[in-house]
Amino acid sequence: MKKHNHTLLVISAIVVIVFTLCKCIYKNKTGDDVRGDEYAGSATCGNCHKGIHDSYFTAAHNKTSAPATKAVVAGSFEANKNTYFYRPKVKVVMEQRDSSLFQVAYVNDVEKQANRFDIAIGSGRKAQTYLYWMDNNAYQLPVSYFVPANNWVNSPGYPAHQVRFDRNIPIGCFECHSSYIRLESNKVAGDHYINSFDKNRIVYGIDCERCHGAAAKHVTFHKENPQEKKATFMTTFSSLSRTQKVDMCAVCHSGIQETLKSTFNFKPGDTLTNNFYATSANVKVDDLDVHGNQKQLMSASECFMKSNTLNCTTCHNTHTTERDDMALFSKRCMSCHNELNHNFCTVKQTGNVSITTNCIDCHMPAKPSKVIRLLSNGEASPRANLVRTHYIAIYPEETLKFIAKMK
Repeated sequence: MKKHNHTLLVISAIVVIVFTLCKCIYKNKTGDDVRGDEYAGSATCGNCHKGIHDSYFTAAHNKTSAPATKAVVAGSFEANKNTYFYRPKVKVVMEQRDSSLFQVAYVNDVEKQANRFDIAIGSGRKAQTYLYWMDNNAYQLPVSYFVPANNWVNSPGYPAHQVRFDRNIPIGCFECHSSYIRLESNKVAGDHYINSFDKNRIVYGIDCERCHGAAAKHVTFHKENPQEKKATFMTTFSSLSRTQKVDMCAVCHSGIQETLKSTFNFKPGDTLTNNFYATSANVKVDDLDVHGNQKQLMSASECFMKSNTLNCTTCHNTHTTERDDMALFSKRCMSCHNELNHNFCTVKQTGNVSITTNCIDCHMPAKPSKVIRLLSNGEASPRANLVRTHYIAIYPEETLKFIAKMK
């Protein structure tokens, strides 16, 4: 009897091992992704799409969230460069302790609270803010970094003259600054929810499958059929309608919206109307903030309304870093606006600089956000974050500034 039981145990163990190995072999075909077996993981995409993958690895979308390591955090931890003062005797100091980074609050040089930099939000091109974990809840650290000021600043949403560490971060922030995080629970706290997460199940940045959809079947098929060049088990961007193309970007670039379901569920070919509660289509441009309403601003532009094809990717190649290349963007403007079409710029070349190298500063100037305002040390009032408006139009004052600058 004992021998029989022993044999059964051995057979059972072999079955478990074989099942586990088969599962691992399948997962290794496509990668191991916390979102589930239908996802391949961005590293797998790089096996066939190496050029695009390597280029996108350095792009801002990919770096919009990351573990807050010393290499990622934009601000300085050097003495005399690592302190934000709320009042003369109240400050937060950015400190490195062992292998971790901390924001430490002091009152009269006595430590009152210290929390670790766990997540960096923002690519560091313009600004970064930081989150820390308390159990399974995410909270914003009180001090952020503002690149134009080259300085630490008071984090948005916090009082200017009081140290606070209690701003809870909901899933909505992760939905536009990461590709996935596992939501564990919602807890009602007054007039809002406190979200609890599985912090070990997060995909940082906006990865390939956030925009292109789950790719495990696609990867498996093309590995087994390398001669097939037509994309299979994948929605191609070129097959989408203009509305579907714009909505792919607008799921994050259309300001704060009330959602019907998590935007992590948004897939290529979906539309905003299936994900957001209805909002008024008759929005005044002056009422829109440049920080988040790029989709609405672009849609109100004559360029968009008079075209049947203009969409976000007409101007933006999200796979590369090209945000400051005004000549490149201007070339894209001039693919429609040229002398042959009789709609070319009427401003004459001034000085030694051709206007053809910069359409953007005149027709899409950087405007101050009314939403994102940051207070730096020594400043009496917060400084607005400048964001390039997507309402494409003629701005006479900006044109005069541009001409004066060229002269």
